[in-house]
Amino acid sequence: MNFKCDFPPHYSYLQETFKNIRSIFSGDTHSIHKARNELKIIELDGIKTVVKSFKVPHFFNRIVYTFFRKSKAYKSFHNTLRLQHLDISTPQPIALIEFFSSGLLSDSYFIAEYFDYDFTIRTPLLEPLEDREAIFTAFAAYTYDLHQKGVWHLDYSPGNILIKKMEEGYQFAIVDINRMEFKNICPIDGCENFNKLWASDEELEIMGHEYARLSGLDEALTIHEMKRHNDANKRTKNFKKRLKRVLKGDFSTPV
Repeated sequence: MNFKCDFPPHYSYLQETFKNIRSIFSGDTHSIHKARNELKIIELDGIKTVVKSFKVPHFFNRIVYTFFRKSKAYKSFHNTLRLQHLDISTPQPIALIEFFSSGLLSDSYFIAEYFDYDFTIRTPLLEPLEDREAIFTAFAAYTYDLHQKGVWHLDYSPGNILIKKMEEGYQFAIVDINRMEFKNICPIDGCENFNKLWASDEELEIMGHEYARLSGLDEALTIHEMKRHNDANKRTKNFKKRLKRVLKGDFSTPV
């Protein structure tokens, strides 16, 4: 089985560990997320890391990711490097690792240093924290900075936005960044990027006030656009949930 690896030069001493990452990963029990892909917190040579194992693609996609498109692990690693170049906080990248079987992509991994955060944006969205308004205001400013730097996170959802309380203010960091675009973003289009938060109207008003203040957009228009995109996303997600129940023969909830 062929092996490819990319890493910053100062992690070169971990090359043997990278070659053995499949057995290291399978033998570790500290899983923090397991669905289509799996994440584990693993200490590698004294470094606390998060290792993301991407699901082995089906045969057609193995061909696609080998010859025509970059793998998700590749995008995660190189998007991280680009974010660092833009001075945007994201966990420190350690390595991109790809294994090939019969000439086609098989296992792939992305390793980053563990980011010591206090909670995700989901916490103030669901819990009545005393400083939730300050968090939402700071988050809107952080998002505006992303947009000013041309960063569009395609999965800008609660679990992918990490927050660490600082002595003054908050540090935000984004993860799960293999699905990301780099492009010019005008403020009115940027309002759409809040749509996956599943936020209430009140919460969007707080974010919209700050986003409008920084961007120079009309505040009422900004909040209207945020709510419009948010409502559209909720309708789409709820429709898919109802459709899935129907396809499974569950008619307990009207469609």
